Amino acid sequence: MWQRKQTVFLVIVGACMLISIFFPVWQSYSDGVQKVLFPLHYSVTEGDVKTTIYFPFSLSAIFAIAAATVAFFEIGKFNNRMLQIKLGALNSFFMAGSIGSAVYFATDLIKTHQEAGQYGFAMFLPVIAMVSNMIANRFIRKDEKLVRDSDRLR
Repeated sequence: MWQRKQTVFLVIVGACMLISIFFPVWQSYSDGVQKVLFPLHYSVTEGDVKTTIYFPFSLSAIFAIAAATVAFFEIGKFNNRMLQIKLGALNSFFMAGSIGSAVYFATDLIKTHQEAGQYGFAMFLPVIAMVSNMIANRFIRKDEKLVRDSDRLR
């Protein structure tokens, strides 16, 4: 199982999506007020007072956890390549949801607070995961074609 290239890329997908939950998507600091958007929550720290809002910002984390779960489940289905291809398509949907919701929430906060801030590491990890998922799907399709071609020769 580990000797297959797509397994390595699927582990990268799962790891990137899980790690992205713990890094900020967007952050801003001005006038003693720190605003940080994580995939799981949005926090505003003003002096010693910290306010955290979970809903609707946790939608990005829900999509990230779903994508990581599907990626690790997909690794275990190495005997059924057609199911792996379908799970890869579903995983692309979850990752697109994670990226889309993170971008939406970040741009909404930028417009609301009129502060540019800076994008964090969690904005780019799902993109790395999406590219790794596409590469894994390509190798899965390549294996499926190889098996079908060898069955035809028998």
